[in-house]
Amino acid sequence: MKMLKKFTLVILISLINFINTNASENLFEKAKKNFEKKNYDKSKFLFQRNIVFNPKNAESYLYLAKIFKTEENQEEEEKNLDTTLLLEPNNEEAIYMLINIQLDRSNFDKANTLMERFTSVCKKMCNKKIEISKSLQDIEANNEKTN
Repeated sequence: MKMLKKFTLVILISLINFINTNASENLFEKAKKNFEKKNYDKSKFLFQRNIVFNPKNAESYLYLAKIFKTEENQEEEEKNLDTTLLLEPNNEEAIYMLINIQLDRSNFDKANTLMERFTSVCKKMCNKKIEISKSLQDIEANNEKTN
């Protein structure tokens, strides 16, 4: 009798875990589809719900950062990028987005540090290095003109 109860409990826990995992994956896919359709409010809500089920999903934070970028909320964008990089330190898209924030703020030192990090991890977005280098040179040139 005890063995049957234990077996039932194990089956029940496994089923609940499977349902939660499936629900989380489903939320992420729905959120991503809404994001692609530029339905940012619904997408943001779904990504945030997905994070409740799966707080270590770096992609959800990255997409939230992209949504906040469209909303021009740089503070929230940066927070979500920082979280993305905590969970996935070599996420080149998150590093690239952070570089752009620092360039926007004319923070040459931080942008340069992030550029070095980006260079060491880039695989898919290596072509962006030229664009970043040009922006860094422009900032440096502007700094020299003002001095």
